[in-house]
Amino acid sequence: MNDATERRRDNLLRIGEVRARTTLSSATIYRKIGKGTFPPSHRISEGLVAWYESDIDAWVADPMGYRAQAQNGTGV
Repeated sequence: MNDATERRRDNLLRIGEVRARTTLSSATIYRKIGKGTFPPSHRISEGLVAWYESDIDAWVADPMGYRAQAQNGTGV
């Protein structure tokens, strides 16, 4: 199965769900995105963004290792 197929089956999480799963505030999430230490959001429509559930699950499993995975080109 390729990445596009896997992404189509992946759930999308809104900011409230991401905050609940990570226990981070919105400000901290966006600050970490800017630093490259948190999965980026994806624009769904005008004024609406979401995160792939698998990206958030990977971050929750290893928050300190997220940057290293992203820098090594392996992704999360």
